[in-house]
Amino acid sequence: MTSESAIGAVAALDDELRRGMYRFIRAVGRPVTRDEAAEHVGISRKLAAFHLDKLVDTGLLQARYEQVDGLRRVGRAPKVYEPTEIEVNVSIPERRHEVLAEILMGAVLGQTNGESAHEIATRVAADRGTALGRATREQLRPGRLGTERALTLLCSVLGEQGFEPARVAPDHVRLRNCPFHPLAAQAPELVCGLNHAYLSGILTGLRADTVSAVLAPQTGQCCVELRSAT
Repeated sequence: MTSESAIGAVAALDDELRRGMYRFIRAVGRPVTRDEAAEHVGISRKLAAFHLDKLVDTGLLQARYEQVDGLRRVGRAPKVYEPTEIEVNVSIPERRHEVLAEILMGAVLGQTNGESAHEIATRVAADRGTALGRATREQLRPGRLGTERALTLLCSVLGEQGFEPARVAPDHVRLRNCPFHPLAAQAPELVCGLNHAYLSGILTGLRADTVSAVLAPQTGQCCVELRSAT
């Protein structure tokens, strides 16, 4: 879930009725009809349907038509709701600790003889970044990327990753936020090294060979910036 959609989900739960129905549906452990949800919070079926569908729109619930007691009846089956597997976490500035955790987990599972733990983690971080860059390139098909066009695309990609990119010059992007803070502050050599490998991997996957990821730590910001490779 992106930062924007997570904020939308939290905003949807700010309504007392929606929050009550959502908690009820999570607690019962089975699909719930509109009538059941309406009765639980004491509102009409029509109003309950409105709020439940709002929760579906935000990704918190999923809906389908199903006979809840297993019996087949004439006419359309009722609409039922159940929770999705989405977890909602909102932080400002944005944090992406799960990315770092997945890199370290991949390092543990992918350990081979002859590589140190740090070397394996760096390789996994680069591979993960490369996969993201390649997927973005396959989706957008941008063709050959010059420096300015590559940085424009990277601002979009890294903005979604929580880096808060800022174009300080046509050929220079600073990353105003570190999604891995405060872990980066506790182990800067490790975390900044993995971050650098991850961002370099994104450049590789995008085939943005006119841009380099450069370690340039600044207090309160990401340790990496993007510059023209020339």
